[in-house]
Amino acid sequence: MHRTKDVEMQTESKLLLDDLRERTAANILAVEELIKLPLEKLQQKKNPESWNALECMAHLNRYGDFYLPEIEARLNAAKNSNPQPIFKSGWLGNKFALMMLPGAKGMSTFKVMNTLDSACNMADLSEFLNQQHKVLALLKRCESSNLNKIKTSISISKLIKLKLGDTLRVVIYHNQRHILQAQKATDF
Repeated sequence: MHRTKDVEMQTESKLLLDDLRERTAANILAVEELIKLPLEKLQQKKNPESWNALECMAHLNRYGDFYLPEIEARLNAAKNSNPQPIFKSGWLGNKFALMMLPGAKGMSTFKVMNTLDSACNMADLSEFLNQQHKVLALLKRCESSNLNKIKTSISISKLIKLKLGDTLRVVIYHNQRHILQAQKATDF
């Protein structure tokens, strides 16, 4: 299921949700380790243009502030959304998801989501962990929902809608990408 080529992805819905749960659990463990580090380590930067670990977390929190309520609202509004055994990614959703994987060539951060030189603190780590527990609860709800039929808006345009399964992939892969960035920022 972990493909890096820009091709359609099709998988069992249960396997997709299991994979996303595992990634989220790993993200939680990684941030629980970051919390143990001294503030100075979390604030260090490789260079003035790079984010420190706290800025990475604040960036993810901004996306979580958009996507978690969006996903919840769409799940709440879904009618007759019986789960389907197979999730088939949409072309655009798959493209966005693959761009978010760690190591993939991503896209530039939009100004409103750029946390460079923002006032970040340890609370950003706690907020991220709170959001991840919400992600796990949403993934549980998705077990009884149609990942193909339910559509969500995306942060860059409310006019563009992605399948719920793709939105979940984008959010969780994006989290994974920036947690690795945060870890690297503390180790340079």
